[in-house]
Amino acid sequence: MYHRLSSILFPFMSLLFIGAIYWGYQEHQEKNSILIKAENQYQRAFHDLTFHVEQLHQQLGTTLAVNSTSQSYHRKGLVNVWRLTSQAQNEINQLPLTMLPFNEAEDFLSRIANFAYKTAVRDLTKQPLTQDEFKTMKTLYANSEQISKDLIGMQKEVLANNLRWMDVEIALASEKEKNDNTIVDGFKTVDKKVSEYPEINWGPSVSSMYQKRTIKMLGGNLVTAEQVKKLAAKFTNKPNADIRIVENAKGTEYASYSATVNESKDQKLQMDFTQKGGQLIWFMNSRDIGEKKIDLEKARASADSFLDKHGFSNMKAVSYDAHSNMGAFTYVSVQSGVLIYPDKLTVKVALDNGQTVGLQANDYVYEHHKRKLPSPIISKAEARKALNPEMKVQSELLALIDNDLGEEVLCYEYSGRINGSLYRIYINSETGLEESIEEMSPYDSKAASDK
Repeated sequence: MYHRLSSILFPFMSLLFIGAIYWGYQEHQEKNSILIKAENQYQRAFHDLTFHVEQLHQQLGTTLAVNSTSQSYHRKGLVNVWRLTSQAQNEINQLPLTMLPFNEAEDFLSRIANFAYKTAVRDLTKQPLTQDEFKTMKTLYANSEQISKDLIGMQKEVLANNLRWMDVEIALASEKEKNDNTIVDGFKTVDKKVSEYPEINWGPSVSSMYQKRTIKMLGGNLVTAEQVKKLAAKFTNKPNADIRIVENAKGTEYASYSATVNESKDQKLQMDFTQKGGQLIWFMNSRDIGEKKIDLEKARASADSFLDKHGFSNMKAVSYDAHSNMGAFTYVSVQSGVLIYPDKLTVKVALDNGQTVGLQANDYVYEHHKRKLPSPIISKAEARKALNPEMKVQSELLALIDNDLGEEVLCYEYSGRINGSLYRIYINSETGLEESIEEMSPYDSKAASDK
C-alpha cells in the first residue's frame, strides 16, 4: 500500500519541487530585471545631470561674453539657462536623494531657473540687464563652475570603480551614522559648498517668490490665546462650547493659533488665526458629507452669504471646482469695479445641504489692502485689437493681476470662446500686450457670471 502511494506521490511531489524551482528562478530573473532597469535609470539621470550642469556653466559664460548691449543674445542665453536648469532639476528628482540633504543645491538651481526666466520674459530692449544683474550672472558663472567640477569628479569615480546607485539607496536607508559611499559623500560635499556661498542679489522679482509670510507683514496688535478663543466662539456662534487653543511656532515670526471646537464625537470645527491682528486664515468643518442635492447657484449663494456674514466684503467668485460632493469657489476682492486677483480666497460648500465647510484665506489676509489703482492708458477698443479676431467675447472687466515678474499690473480681462473652449485673456492696460491667458471650465464661467 505504501509502495503504491509513494509511486503516485513521488512524481507529483517531484513536479511540485521542479515547479517551485522554476517559479523561484523566474522571480529572481524578474527582480534582477527590475533592479537593472532602476540602476540604468539612475545612471542615466546622474550622467545627464552632470552634462546639463556643465552646459549651464558654459551657457552663462557665453551669455556674459557678448556685448552688454546685445539684448537679443541675452534673451536667447537666459532662455537656454532656464531650460538647462529645469532639466537639471528634473534629473535630480529622478535620483534616490529623498533621504539625502541636497536641499541647498536644489534651491540654488531653482533660483537660477527663476532668475533666468523672469529676466528673459521682460522686454530687454526697454529694460536691458542692469549692472546688478550682470554681477549676479558672473557670480552664478563662478559657482556653477565649482558644482560642475565636483559632479564631473564624481562621474569619473563612478565610471572608474563601477559604482552602483542601488548601493546608494542601501546606504541612505541604513540607520548607521556613518555610510561609506562615494556618491553619497560627493552629493553631501556639493550641498555643503553651495550652503557656504555668499548671499546673492537675485533681484526683487525672484526674492519675492521665496519670501516667507511672517507676522511682521500684518497689521494690528498681538492677540492672546484667550482672545482667540473669543474669536473662535464668535465665528462659530458657539459661545458656550469647549474650545481648545494651541499656539503654533511659539516665539517665532511664524506664530499663529489653532482653535478646535468639538461639535460631536465625529465632527470638529477647526480654525487657524494669525497671532498679529487675530485674523482667520483657515477654517474646516470635518463632518461627513452626504449625496449631492444642491446646484451651483445655491452653493454660490451660500458661499456669498458666508463671506458677507464674516466680514469678507466686496468679493466676487471667479472659478468653481467640485470634488467629493463639495464645491470649491475661488473669490477675489473688488475695488472700484476692478478685480484684485492677489486678494483671493477659497470657500468650500457641502453640496448635500449648502453648508460652508471650509475656508482658505491665507492669500487674502496677507495681500489685502486698499490700493491706489492706476488708470488705463489704452482704451478698451485698442486692447481688443490684441485678441484673436475669432474669439467671441462674453465679458470684459478690469483686473489687477501678478505678472511673470511678480509685479501687479492693471489689465483688461476678456472672457470668451475660441476653438471650442473658454478662455480668460489678460491684456495689459498700459502696453496693450498679452500678460496671461488661462483656460476656463463651463463651471468657472457660470460661477463668475453676474447674478
